[in-house]
Amino acid sequence: MKRRLNLRPQSAAGRRASAALALTALTVPLTVAFGSTAQAATASSCTAARGPYQKQAEKFLGLRVDGRQSAADCRAIRAFQTSHGITPNIGYAGPVTWGVMRVVAQQKAVGNNPNKARHCPTNKGRIACVDLTRQLSWIQDGGKLVFGPVPVRTGRDGYETRTGAKKIYWRNLHHVSTIYHVPMPYSQFFDGGQAFHSISGSVWSAPGSHGCVNMRSNDAKKYWSLLKNGDDVYVYGRKSGT
Repeated sequence: MKRRLNLRPQSAAGRRASAALALTALTVPLTVAFGSTAQAATASSCTAARGPYQKQAEKFLGLRVDGRQSAADCRAIRAFQTSHGITPNIGYAGPVTWGVMRVVAQQKAVGNNPNKARHCPTNKGRIACVDLTRQLSWIQDGGKLVFGPVPVRTGRDGYETRTGAKKIYWRNLHHVSTIYHVPMPYSQFFDGGQAFHSISGSVWSAPGSHGCVNMRSNDAKKYWSLLKNGDDVYVYGRKSGT
């Protein structure tokens, strides 16, 4: 994203707004960039209303924590909402926005050791792990991390991604859902109609999938290259709200 240089001194409020937006960019897990959507978000009008999670959102974004909605607060919250597929993206610190922020914080805290608690088996060789609680997935070989962790979107309430030990049994590079009639690129099925596959939207958007493990395109493509029929999958934890 190109930026125009501003050689004029910024006010204190302007400096706080710039710092807040920079910190917002850092909160996107695993180095996902904003792109043009965040720029567009700052150009539109924001709500002046204080959300019930105003202080929590301010703290998460590195803003001044005073519990009052300012123009800078709204721009930073709205940029986060836009980049994470949260609607309406009007800068209101509501429960959905705070819920995504909590997940993002958990994802960031994982670093490169997603299986620190050893919930995913290390005696299976190549295995794809899915942590519903933190909405993360990764591939490991024994105790060695092969790829990830990457953010995922699992099943919503009533369509939960089923937990337990599975195996990939069918793969289709250009699959289209016969139920929902939507593309499911890089599909790798491991439990009935539940599969790893890429989506075009945000993996952080609510409420979730119909049971599949939704992935960003590049992540799903990497999973396709690393896994094969017969490889193990282990799903554990519980997604918030299910």
